[in-house]
Amino acid sequence: MSNPVYGKQKKTSSKATANSASTLLWSLSIGLILFLLWSAFQVALFNGQLLQFEAPIYWAVAITTLLFILWVAIYFKQMKLETQQDWLKVAVIMLPLTYVLSLVNAASGYLATNMVLIQCIYAMIFVMTMYVLQNNKINHIIQFSLIGIAYVIVVYGFLNWLGAFSFAGKLVGWFSSGVVNGVYNQAIWNDANGARLASVFQYPNTYAAFLMAFLFISIFSMIRTKKIYVQLLHGFMLVPIVLSLLLTLSRTGLVMLPIVFVILLLLLKPAKQILWFIYSGISAIGTLLILNPINTAGLELQKQFTSSLAAKSWAILIGASLVVAMLCWVIQRFVAPKLEGKLQSWSSRKASSAWIPLGSIVLIAVLAVLLLGTGLRNILPDSISTRLENINFQQHSVLERITFYKDATKLFADYPVIGAGGGAWTALYEKYQNNPYVSAQAHNFFMQYLVEVGLIGFIVFMAFILYVFYQYIRSYVRRSEDEREFHFVYFILSMSILVLSLLDFNMSYVFIGMLVFLGLGGMAAAIEPKPTRRLKMSAATARGVYNTIAGIVIIVLLIISIRFLQADQYANEGKVVAQNSQDFQQLKDPLEKDLSIRSTHFDSLMMLASLYQQGYTQTQDDQFYMAALELLQRGLKAEPYNKAIVKQMIDLYELKGEVDQAYALRKEYADHYIWDMAWYEQFISRSFDLGYQAIGQGDLTKKKSYFSSGLAAYQHVVDGVEHLKTLPEGQLQGQPFEVTPTMILNAGKMKYMLNDSSEAAAILKKGIAEDLNDVTNREIARWYLASLKRDFQLDEALYNKMIAISPGEADEIKKIAELNF
Repeated sequence: MSNPVYGKQKKTSSKATANSASTLLWSLSIGLILFLLWSAFQVALFNGQLLQFEAPIYWAVAITTLLFILWVAIYFKQMKLETQQDWLKVAVIMLPLTYVLSLVNAASGYLATNMVLIQCIYAMIFVMTMYVLQNNKINHIIQFSLIGIAYVIVVYGFLNWLGAFSFAGKLVGWFSSGVVNGVYNQAIWNDANGARLASVFQYPNTYAAFLMAFLFISIFSMIRTKKIYVQLLHGFMLVPIVLSLLLTLSRTGLVMLPIVFVILLLLLKPAKQILWFIYSGISAIGTLLILNPINTAGLELQKQFTSSLAAKSWAILIGASLVVAMLCWVIQRFVAPKLEGKLQSWSSRKASSAWIPLGSIVLIAVLAVLLLGTGLRNILPDSISTRLENINFQQHSVLERITFYKDATKLFADYPVIGAGGGAWTALYEKYQNNPYVSAQAHNFFMQYLVEVGLIGFIVFMAFILYVFYQYIRSYVRRSEDEREFHFVYFILSMSILVLSLLDFNMSYVFIGMLVFLGLGGMAAAIEPKPTRRLKMSAATARGVYNTIAGIVIIVLLIISIRFLQADQYANEGKVVAQNSQDFQQLKDPLEKDLSIRSTHFDSLMMLASLYQQGYTQTQDDQFYMAALELLQRGLKAEPYNKAIVKQMIDLYELKGEVDQAYALRKEYADHYIWDMAWYEQFISRSFDLGYQAIGQGDLTKKKSYFSSGLAAYQHVVDGVEHLKTLPEGQLQGQPFEVTPTMILNAGKMKYMLNDSSEAAAILKKGIAEDLNDVTNREIARWYLASLKRDFQLDEALYNKMIAISPGEADEIKKIAELNF
């Protein structure tokens, strides 16, 4: 007989265990929500080499790892590897591993290491959400919270657009690193196109991608929900979202929006497709009615804040949003049910969901023609109208992106298998660029991913995300319409951002990457758990293997994140001390503490090297020189393409009188910075100086070597200038790149001293200027006339002009002409 007391105890124990697991699950879910909210305001772009971006990344690693520990505690007993869905949590580990593999060729050890950590964040978020979002209640809470965070970001954007900079800064300044001097940094972007709304993203195009995703999520959520207040909330936010999208002035967003719209329509029933069109149209009309006053008010309020204008603008925005919300609610309450009933039979037919999307393509094409080719665009503000007018394949941003992609292909060709590590484009693009643009991002996530991890990593990544999308859509099609809706938000989120990332670097924002992998996790949660035959593993073995690996990863990541946070604190302390103290030891201590944890962290490494360099300058003690040199050599080994380290090492060599070592570095790195005009000007000047010194020393071999290198550098600049003339008409050149008078003078002198006076004259003639009072211009003219004189020629007009300025020029020209090299 069973013992009833024992049986009762067992039941109570099971109930307690279930309650404990439920508590942990809710704790994990709340933690995820709070983490996402925190991350939304720590969204500063990780494009490398900026100290203020480090701490948020390391905090994100630490927080994600702690949340992952909670996940392990909750799901430890449920751990198994029996279905295709289960094996996804193993497959996702391959993504950070490919970044670990790429460390072998890393162009920047610092950027590559941080990208490994970021990929670990994504992997852990994917695994956690894949399991957590299988719980319907948790799924509903997280969806609602995601939308709520998006709405907060939209409102926050308008606080900045309508001039409340200080208030917006105070709201988040206590926890956000994005607030600088009391204002959220670059919430309003200003460029050649004028003011552009960026909210927390600091880049309008990425904000546009975010807005587009949540515009469609809002429409979907409004149609799906039965609660009146929720319908009104989503309807209310449609105008602010569409208005924000237009205020970003993002051509990428406007071009890609209809593409994403059509893709989403394909997965909806005809009745819902029509509703999507209706709600999109209503929100667009509502937005256009208030666009001009809100745009104009925003531009004025950013220059000078007036409370009356701000209050009026908020009233207009809220009023339009309320009207659109009420219209949408009326349609959803009274029209939508009838529409569903009338189209029920049509919806049951095959390919019924394809007709409206196909028709929408025609409609979108007609709207595009009207907006781009007629006066209809004049209803828009000038800034937006101009942006629409410039949408074409000859527009400079399109041509520049094409150039980026071609240059990325060249970079990939040199690192085809495992890539050049995280941040490869940032570290290497100057070596491969077609013209002197400045862009630390390739403006295409997939191209950037390819150069970072090579073909192996790219295949792994594409196989992973395509498998998730394929299995999700397959499961979506097989399920009933009610079941489909549980996780469709996550499909919209990931698909929208990834599609826009074909033309921009949205995924370089860690927060955006987190949203995408949360979306992938949500899609994976909806995949039918189909058993695997060959890869099936017992639950006990699966728990042992997976939790052992997870345990090791957790420990390593926790240690790294905590240690890196300590190092970051030391680095910041060093910067503060440097601003307020001249005490050598006080300056040195925090920097050495940082380097004891991150031995090649270049910010601290360069600051400490600079400190030693100052010590050498003041004392001439070689110990300071050697200490500085050792630090810079160590840094250059880890960061072989870091221009700042190379320049500092050149300065150190020249300070010590090691001119040959300094020159060797200039020459070696000239090929890495092929469009750096200042680099080439200095290199040509140093080539002449050292060659001239070699003449004085009677070393003709060195003379020829220096002069040949300098003249090759000069020819590189000449060829580069000619190449820039071949750029398409609409493409901007980028940074200045030209043959300077200093280059011409030194190249002409070198040719002259190589006894090639005719070539010297040809080079120097290009630098003849009207203003001969300028020292460099006059010296060019002097050497030009001397070159002609040696060949028994004369430019009489120029000669007379020189003599008129200074009669002594006749003797100077004669002396140069008689020099014997």
